[in-house]
Order: sequence, then structure tokens, then C-alpha cells
Amino acid sequence: MLKLPVGNAICYSGYRNGQSPDRRIYPSLAEIREDLLILHRHWRLLRLYDCSPHGERVLEVIRAEKLDFRVMLGAYLGAEMNNFGCPWGATYSEEQLEANLAENDAEVGRLMALARRYEDIVFSVAVGNEATVDWTDHFVSVERMIEHVQRVRRGVAQPVTFCENYVPWQHKLRELVTELDFISLHTYPVWEYKHVHDALHYSKDNYHSVAHLYPGKPVVITEAGWATSSNGRGIHPENSSQDLQQIYYEDLMAWTQAEGILTFVFEAFDEEWKGSSDPLEPEKHWGLFTTDRRPKKVMQALYPERMTRSPPG
Repeated sequence: MLKLPVGNAICYSGYRNGQSPDRRIYPSLAEIREDLLILHRHWRLLRLYDCSPHGERVLEVIRAEKLDFRVMLGAYLGAEMNNFGCPWGATYSEEQLEANLAENDAEVGRLMALARRYEDIVFSVAVGNEATVDWTDHFVSVERMIEHVQRVRRGVAQPVTFCENYVPWQHKLRELVTELDFISLHTYPVWEYKHVHDALHYSKDNYHSVAHLYPGKPVVITEAGWATSSNGRGIHPENSSQDLQQIYYEDLMAWTQAEGILTFVFEAFDEEWKGSSDPLEPEKHWGLFTTDRRPKKVMQALYPERMTRSPPG
């Protein structure tokens, strides 16, 4: 019987203004240390998204500072196929797809190497993130996902998972499930135009629609959260605010803690690099803290000393 850790869990990506994984400008060791000392007050479980220098530095700081964190370490997989159904475009040349295949194989190798090097910190590994859902811009076939997962299972001691929107788990990923130690799903009621007072019920439905299909297979929520600003792209502006984020967060925590469902809140800090150049782009505004590390409303009672000025939305 698989035993996963319990406790408060959060998704962490520490890119600050001017930094970006696309531009390969990564947070420094000092910046990561500052972030982890902020998060350590309330969380002990972190989810990381890739094995870039950022991910490696996080593990390095945890060990060097002897911080009491356990980590779900992820591998980022780029597009291995064109997905013409992606609403914002996901068309790549054959040369780019070939390069992505090689880079994905290298990233999986880095995942295994870091998981072995930091076996005392990494409690599980996630082979990819939202790479099979219909709208993704980094599409990987189910067959290739199975190959990646089988390779990782041979190379690490930790439990292996894949993180994906709840919908593909209901049908197209059934063959992949048999290769995984546990299922990791994402639920975002606000992206699906749900009112905050319907949101928890919707997330429960998302979770149970998957859990009921695979009795005996643990199901973890690896992303759930609420945006605090929006320009209207995918989320109505009036449906995004710090007040609404607090309501959903508190409802989500009450349910998942009562049911013993390991849940990673999305996310720790706002990330300016995400999405379009519009400052109100919703992709930029999911953090429980702003990019300058000020607590939003949901965190202000826990971090009153960081409220030297009102945080932006």
C-alpha cells in the first residue's frame, strides 16, 4: 500500500520579475532561500515543475539549509507533436519537434539523476505536466508518455506520477494509469466559469469522477487555485479577486484536510513571465503572494509582518 506524506502542500516556481524559464534567467540561490524561508512557516510539501537550474537550486538550498521540506519533483516535457486544437497555437517545425524529443529524453534523465541524488528530499517524481489534454501547447502522445514513465520507473526508487487536468484521466489515460503509482489531477473551477460558491462542489466532482474509475489507485490534487486578476481572457474580471481566492482556498483546505486528500495549492507566488504581456493576464496572478513577496488577503493573518504596503492584485 503506497503511503504518501501528509501536510500542507504548495506549488512553487520562484521566477521573479525579469526572470523566465523561456529566457533561461533563473532565481538565484539567495532568492530561493528567501522564498523557502517564507513558505517554511506554513508548508512542508513542495511541488517543482522541472529539472532546470531552478529546480536543482531549490533542492540544493533545502539540503544546505537543512529545511524540513519534502518535494514532488517534476520533469517538463516539450511538444513532441503538433496540436492543432490548441486555442493559442501550437505548431512547430519538424526540426523543432525532433529537438524537443531529444530535450525531453535529456530532461527525463535529469529527473532520474536529481531524484537519486536527493532521495532524502524527493518523495515522488512527476513525468510531465498537462501534456496530453486537448488544449495543450506541449503535446505528448499517450504512447510516448508510457515510454517516459516506464523509463523513470526503472531508474528511481520513488513513486511515479503524471500531472494532468482531470478530463484526460476519465478516458484517454487509462493505459497510462496502470504504469503509475498514483494519479495527479488538476481542478480549476474559475477557468470553467464557475461561481466561487459552486467551486468546491465542482472540484469535488472533478476529483471523484477520476477516483471512482480507479479504485485502489491513490489520487492526489496537484493543482487547485483561484486567480486574483484577469483581463477577461478565460476568466471574467469580476470572477477574480483576492476575496474570491480566500473563499475558495479555505473551502478547498477544509474539504481536502477532512478527507485526507493530499492537495498542492496553486501557487506560492505570482509569476510575471507567464501568459501575454498584458499585466492583467490571469496566468500571472495565481499566487498566494505577489511577485514582491507580499501576502495576499488569504495569507495576511499568517504573515502580518510582510504587509508594509498594500499588495497589488
